[in-house]
Amino acid sequence: MELTRKQFDILAELAEAKAPMKQRELEKATGYSLGTINRSVKELAEAGLVSGGSITNGGLTALEPYRAKRVVFIAAGFGTRLVPITLNTPKPLVRVHGVRIIDRLIDACLAAGINEIYVVRGYLAELFDQLLYKYPMIKFLENPIYNEANNISSSLVARYLLSNAYVFEADLLIDNPKIIRKYHYRSDFLAIKKDRTDDWCFRVRDGVIVEEKVGGEGDDIWQMVGISYWNEIDGHKLSQDIPDVFASPGGRERYWEQVPLVYRKEHYAVEVRECFEEDIVEIDTFKELKAIDKTYDV
Repeated sequence: MELTRKQFDILAELAEAKAPMKQRELEKATGYSLGTINRSVKELAEAGLVSGGSITNGGLTALEPYRAKRVVFIAAGFGTRLVPITLNTPKPLVRVHGVRIIDRLIDACLAAGINEIYVVRGYLAELFDQLLYKYPMIKFLENPIYNEANNISSSLVARYLLSNAYVFEADLLIDNPKIIRKYHYRSDFLAIKKDRTDDWCFRVRDGVIVEEKVGGEGDDIWQMVGISYWNEIDGHKLSQDIPDVFASPGGRERYWEQVPLVYRKEHYAVEVRECFEEDIVEIDTFKELKAIDKTYDV
């Protein structure tokens, strides 16, 4: 059955719960009123999807179309602004407090039950082989033109893998692995609500991204975080739209997410999903790396 948003939110909470949940607990977890919870739980119980405060096997089956099944890491770039540390090490393999940046991201995916993992590599590609000792499930995708095009070239390599899939920038330092969720109702992009930012951001209307730009201020501005999820339908659209934009004039210079958010945005309705400053940070420069990990400040 196709779930309503309320039904989905309740089932997703129950699927992640380690014990039966009372309706008051669901009210707190979802933000819905107790009356809404009562009505939705009754509907789900009548459909055989919940019982006694727990999700049933039928409920898990109903959630299956909404499950994240794979993750694609965009990890082919130089990491120029992190020189000198990236002269011999790809940015995702740089260690922060002794742990490789990409390890924290992979661990968060595995904790969410996402075991199909792809890494698009280019710069110093062979160094990524070391990941296989810890993560033998990883499959590598080679980007042969990483030094000739922007990261749209990495999405081109992975274009047939983007349904029910996360796409990660592989250089994000994650502190809250719970922001990686197993179930998604719609395609979405992680972002941080801001009054003002000079960084890449989204303008959002009714929860949907309507513009991507650099810098903005106001009640509708959200700072972009380089983690997105794409449902089955949108993933199929991306497999067609990415090569189309790549082949267009100037297409090789585009960022990959500009395909659904700028150049073919009429094909998509991508929601924003909130996270917070303390959840995740992008380390852009060597100076920022030194501020986070004092072992580099020598």
